[in-house]
Amino acid sequence: MSGPLIVGLDSGTSVVKSVAFTLDGRQIASAALPNAYVSLPDGGAEQDMEKTWVDAAETLRLLGQKVPGLASRVLALSVTGQGDGMWLIDKAGEPVAPAWLWLDARSAAIAQKFAESPAHAEHYRRTGTGVNSCQMSTQLAWMKRYRPEVLDRAGTSFHCKDWLYFKLTGTKATDPSEANFTFGEYRTRNYAPHILDELGAGDARRLLPPIVDGTIEAAGLSKEAASMSGLKAGTPVSLGYVDVVCTGLGGGLFDPEGKTGCTIVGSTGMHMRVAPNAEAVRLNSEMSGYTMAFPVPGMYAQMQSNMASTLNIDWLLDMARDILKREGVERSRGDLLKGLDDRILAIPPASVLYHPYISLAGERGPFLEPSARAMFTGLDVTTGFDRLMRSVFEGLCFAARDCYSAMGDIPTEVRVTGGAARSHALRTMLASALNARVRSVMRDEAGAAGAAMMAAVQQKVFPAMQDCVAHWVDPLLGSATEPDPKLVATYDAAFRNYQDARKAMRQIWRSMAAMREDSVNAS
Repeated sequence: MSGPLIVGLDSGTSVVKSVAFTLDGRQIASAALPNAYVSLPDGGAEQDMEKTWVDAAETLRLLGQKVPGLASRVLALSVTGQGDGMWLIDKAGEPVAPAWLWLDARSAAIAQKFAESPAHAEHYRRTGTGVNSCQMSTQLAWMKRYRPEVLDRAGTSFHCKDWLYFKLTGTKATDPSEANFTFGEYRTRNYAPHILDELGAGDARRLLPPIVDGTIEAAGLSKEAASMSGLKAGTPVSLGYVDVVCTGLGGGLFDPEGKTGCTIVGSTGMHMRVAPNAEAVRLNSEMSGYTMAFPVPGMYAQMQSNMASTLNIDWLLDMARDILKREGVERSRGDLLKGLDDRILAIPPASVLYHPYISLAGERGPFLEPSARAMFTGLDVTTGFDRLMRSVFEGLCFAARDCYSAMGDIPTEVRVTGGAARSHALRTMLASALNARVRSVMRDEAGAAGAAMMAAVQQKVFPAMQDCVAHWVDPLLGSATEPDPKLVATYDAAFRNYQDARKAMRQIWRSMAAMREDSVNAS
């Protein structure tokens, strides 16, 4: 094989990967390295910026070892990455502090206070996005209050993909999706950073980089980045949209009629619907969720995001593994998942309710509550591990319905991607909880593919994104999982209980959070 290729670089929370695609969207090779972050006692979650760049460049070099003649075959490179967070550099382009990730909870009190203020409604109207602790705006406000000397040294505030784009090209920029939902006006796709004034960090406006659209503009790969990555200097590099948008694009979200949704069942849960134009955007009374520019003129992706999705499954699996380990038995998560689908589908549905708020940062979709915590309801002496796991799966599906319901009508078809999307049990439960067809996209790396699709349009391989989707996505759509009519009725009743329970718990969560804080202070 010797044809031209497009490479998508995707730096997620746990893995950074580079993926090579043919011009018609076939994935031919990938290379990946683990990402790592440090969790701090005060709720911080930090990542080494320089190591992230070195690892990203190394995945490109490793990809070159797998693909003959990669450097001469790459038509373009596009980069995406984990969203939210704060990646600060000085005027010389060097990091001034470790990156703050979306998992960082240090600005939770700032976010909650702002969300309860009169200013939140106007901010939500502008951005279509609720405020929470994972966003750069509240993290900059925290830095201004508690570490102003760090902010004083900063020259630019990036997100993860922006940092990598800068290291690849030397260009300081961000994309319309993250710029608009944090600091902008979604109807114009331009900055409107009034929130920084309202948070007492107005001087941080100077840190916001220019906005560029990777379907229109590209910059050349620098000589230094070429040396580190093994690619040719001058190779066009597109700045992709944030990873969830790219995953939605690669995962089948594009729909000019706005009847399609996309759910990413990853570490977090992201639920998206298409708004074909600004008038089709549906805001909600909770003032939650995200409205993001989609890489198609005039089109938007509305999103609600659960702070934790498969993290809930991992938590329960790891608890079982720890018990086994104490008895000298070593088992992997994969070992415990063998046969699980069939076992849990044989268990009566919704006999235990689970609310999947396992993250230390609480919940952000479809409601903002930093103190929210996971809970089982309905346990009795007959409850075993498999029943608990079924309730966790169902909890993720109810959380998805909760999120879609906040964005208007539930889509008639939901494309699902992410590691847990391979589970037949989860797809069946999700289809029944949503009463909608669920269809997997048979692509391993939807995020990298979405970024590469943007580069394909920028390089005029396709005249428009619709043409690219026809070649890159439509042929990979799997067969539909239809709702189970009996489960639909059961889940309708269970979902009402699910919503009632989480609404009733808010004051209790807050009281428990205050008790935890008092306990920490006392020690």
